[in-house]
Amino acid sequence: MVAGRLTEFAMQRLYPVLLVGLTVAACGAEPDAPQTVEVPLGEATPADENDGADVPIETDGVTPNEERVATLGLLNKRNNISEDIEMSPGETREIGPVIITLASCERTAAWEMPQETGAFVQVDILDRGQSDHTRVFSGWLYKESPSLNVVEHPIYDVWVKNCEMSWPGE
Repeated sequence: MVAGRLTEFAMQRLYPVLLVGLTVAACGAEPDAPQTVEVPLGEATPADENDGADVPIETDGVTPNEERVATLGLLNKRNNISEDIEMSPGETREIGPVIITLASCERTAAWEMPQETGAFVQVDILDRGQSDHTRVFSGWLYKESPSLNVVEHPIYDVWVKNCEMSWPGE
């Protein structure tokens, strides 16, 4: 019985103190001085050459954002009516009490894995008895991962079906 109380005391009182003490001891008394490397202006170090930050991204031939067309699905869960909505970035549509604004849509190039299609969408809904629309969602929706970001509303659901755009070589 005494051993059980001692173990309980150790778990609750001693272990946290011991962990904090070990953490502080592991940090050391003095922090190490940061290592700096002087590189003449305009010259890259070998590490900088491999990180890809300075590699220009090829955008010639990619469909400009304003010419893309997204297909979104809208479902009214109350009466089980769904419809496809085709929109261009920057466009806003009002369908009954729902206002959908598409800011952008994107899909990965054919040679990239995993293949993903997404759209940045804002959804505003006019609930019964209200005089103004309420924003219920603002963010990216993904076709392949519909549960990643979800339009949380008891009556309406919005999801991405497609983004028509092209990449060079497709």
